[in-house]
Amino acid sequence: MSDPLLKIESVTKKFGGFTALSNVSLKVHTGERFGLIGPNGSGKTTLINCISGTLQNDGGEIFFDGHDLNGMKPHQRTAAGIARTFQIPRPFHSMTVLDNLKIPIEYVSGIGIGQSEIAEQAMSILETMGMAEKANQETLGLTQIELRKLELARAIAAKPKLLISDEAMAGLTGNEVDEVLEILIGFNEQGMTIIMIEHIMRAVMHFSQRVICLDAGELIAEGKPDEIVKDKGVERAYLGV
Repeated sequence: MSDPLLKIESVTKKFGGFTALSNVSLKVHTGERFGLIGPNGSGKTTLINCISGTLQNDGGEIFFDGHDLNGMKPHQRTAAGIARTFQIPRPFHSMTVLDNLKIPIEYVSGIGIGQSEIAEQAMSILETMGMAEKANQETLGLTQIELRKLELARAIAAKPKLLISDEAMAGLTGNEVDEVLEILIGFNEQGMTIIMIEHIMRAVMHFSQRVICLDAGELIAEGKPDEIVKDKGVERAYLGV
């Protein structure tokens, strides 16, 4: 197998006397659909924040596409090819749906791309999301599923090599969850590597080719979805048995 796109080696993060992550190591390969699970407080969001640069890890190293990320700011990591969604969508409410997508496209494209091309790229993403008819609408009137799709679209607009989907399906109905899964699998089939953090077990197990479980800041299990659901350590972490 080729070198991993993302390699995390012995990453530790502390908040005062509390250890949120303790020597976590993992690899995510190019084109992989990778699931990250764990009970509340297990360290999932802390790990994602360390990867995306919102937090700087206290120990260990994070490599992306062969480059050491330590010390890099979030916007530099975005430019390098890492994009993430957030659990609570926060679009620019004073802008239209289309304009919300133009910003990340323009940022990653740099000099030399015209506004018409930016708008075309944004519309293409909205069509994939099934939101083309909402392009000129302001975001305040969007439904929960539309907000979730827009949050995902904004991350995808940054043209990432690695997309981190953080609770992208929270609060959605079963049919809406399936709709978002179909969108994510479609982007993965186009070559995008995706890490999914999700509490909806049906979704993460259906989506993922490989899953890890964190508990109390430590990696306690790793394997294929059918192996993870049978793991005694995972059962204890979620059920306390």
